[in-house]
Amino acid sequence: RALHLYFPLGTFKTATTDRGKEFSCHERIREALGLPMYFADPYSSWQRGSNENANGLLREFFPKGTDFGKVSRSELAQALAWINGRPRKCLNWKTAYEVFSEEVLHLI
Repeated sequence: RALHLYFPLGTFKTATTDRGKEFSCHERIREALGLPMYFADPYSSWQRGSNENANGLLREFFPKGTDFGKVSRSELAQALAWINGRPRKCLNWKTAYEVFSEEVLHLI
């Protein structure tokens, strides 16, 4: 699905992924999203620091090894709401939701 159906054009400028097999179809993903895609170097998690931090926050709710096939959409949505609703020092004590919403509103 095109991102512009959910977010204003310009919300996302690029996508950076690791080299996992889930991105072997990166050409189709790039086409579907309409974004340039970049790949982090192997064993270079610092190149995707925000993603690694988000994974750590998610692990507070779902420990490593969790079978996400057994996690309901509502459980995942609740965990994401708590994570995105948590004030963060690096965001001047705003939540990720607040900062993202403010940025998207500037695009409208």
